[in-house]
Amino acid sequence: MSEPAIQPDATSVLSSAPTQPPPLSLYIHIPWCVRKCPYCDFNSHESRSEIPEAAYVDALIADLEQSVPRIWGRRVHSIFFGGGTPSLFSPEAIDRILSNVRALVQLSTDCEITLEANPGTVDAAHFRGYRAAGVNRLSLGIQSFDSSYLQKLGRIHDETQAMAAAELALGTFDAVNLDVMYALPGQNLEHALADAQRACELQPAHLSFYHLTLEPNTPFHRTPPALPDDDTSATMQEAIEALLTSHGYAHYETSAFAQRGRQCRHNRNYWLFGDYLGIGAGAHSKLSFHDRITRESRHKHPKRYLENTMHGSAMDQQWQIPRDELPFEFMMNALRLTDGFEPALFELRTGLPLGSITSTLQYAVDKGLLSVTPTRIAPTLLGQRFLNELLQLFLD
Repeated sequence: MSEPAIQPDATSVLSSAPTQPPPLSLYIHIPWCVRKCPYCDFNSHESRSEIPEAAYVDALIADLEQSVPRIWGRRVHSIFFGGGTPSLFSPEAIDRILSNVRALVQLSTDCEITLEANPGTVDAAHFRGYRAAGVNRLSLGIQSFDSSYLQKLGRIHDETQAMAAAELALGTFDAVNLDVMYALPGQNLEHALADAQRACELQPAHLSFYHLTLEPNTPFHRTPPALPDDDTSATMQEAIEALLTSHGYAHYETSAFAQRGRQCRHNRNYWLFGDYLGIGAGAHSKLSFHDRITRESRHKHPKRYLENTMHGSAMDQQWQIPRDELPFEFMMNALRLTDGFEPALFELRTGLPLGSITSTLQYAVDKGLLSVTPTRIAPTLLGQRFLNELLQLFLD
């Protein structure tokens, strides 16, 4: 079965593309988890029987082999294993994946290789094995250091396991990110700050603090728990940001904080509208060519992905981003960065002149949502708080 042809949009007769390819990242999706969390809308599936680890690794390698012609000659600067729960896979499986990646594509000498892990699915031997395979950055889904909130979130670990996994990760990897959530069911400001304080005391290189949201097609959306109101949530956010700043963490993206020089390069490439190839069930890609920018998606269900990848094509859909949607696509990412972007980057990444959005930029400035100077375009504090409203301007 051949790959589906790109269907050009009627509004994109005039194509637009960067004059030179942006940096390239590789995303590898592992779709299984022990138990689906009630707030999760990611493409993850409970492992109710034995995970077909070897077959899935075969499919990932085949997926990458099928994709190589579209990224031929380009260097990969970062790799990210996401899920699901990638730490359900053995170190041997991760090693086999990375060995084949190195054989098929060029990696930068300082390639950042991140693996997501669940505190309830790891031990010292696994961490040592992942590091030996080449993983040099671990992202740990803590969510909370309080067992009562972890139970409400449907997590499989408790606070003791959270601390043990964090300390083990920090003792094994040079770069560690901790994911923490706030505005949890029944949570108050004191408890939210207690989680933030414990995270800071561990001194990881990177912290991600996410506001719990009720995503469609999740149990929490169908049966909403009692959450803090908007004012309380906003107070939590401001207090957490202040606490993290006092501990030396720079707030560089909507939900991301880092010690000096320790930003996540993989995610930063997303936010600067770089390119990424996604392999694995349901993975998405954004790739730039000399005459167009395309998006791709893989078959979503693991069984269908395995069957199609090994007997045809891993790709489910491929489409060209219409020219008139590029400003929104770019801003949806770049304006998540608190320090914004250099004006020249807009044309460098989209192929469109900055002048094509001058009136929208000025309107956002007049609304107090955006700061525009000759060297920097960035959201104001008001723009950061009302990011969706700011982005909406680039859709009109």
